[in-house]
Amino acid sequence: MNGDVRVRLSAGMRLQWETAQSAYVMLYPEGMIKLNEPAGEILSRCDGRTVDALIGDLQQAFPRADLTADVITFLEEADSKGWLRTTKGEDDGY
Repeated sequence: MNGDVRVRLSAGMRLQWETAQSAYVMLYPEGMIKLNEPAGEILSRCDGRTVDALIGDLQQAFPRADLTADVITFLEEADSKGWLRTTKGEDDGY
């Protein structure tokens, strides 16, 4: 996934923090997925920013790790599952 690609959750997908589970969950019409901490941290930043900006934000939050390869791998997997909408260039505001 290219660094200038913008990522957001797909229509019908909703991310929320569940206090009872101490975890982010992804809600969608067919059900719910409990996410591990890294997945929640990544998906919580899929708000229309570029992949590069998302990785930069994560690097600031977790400065001791080189996260680039793992984040891109996760985003590609999430995109293949239909969790994300990706656009290239300017944010389309959706």
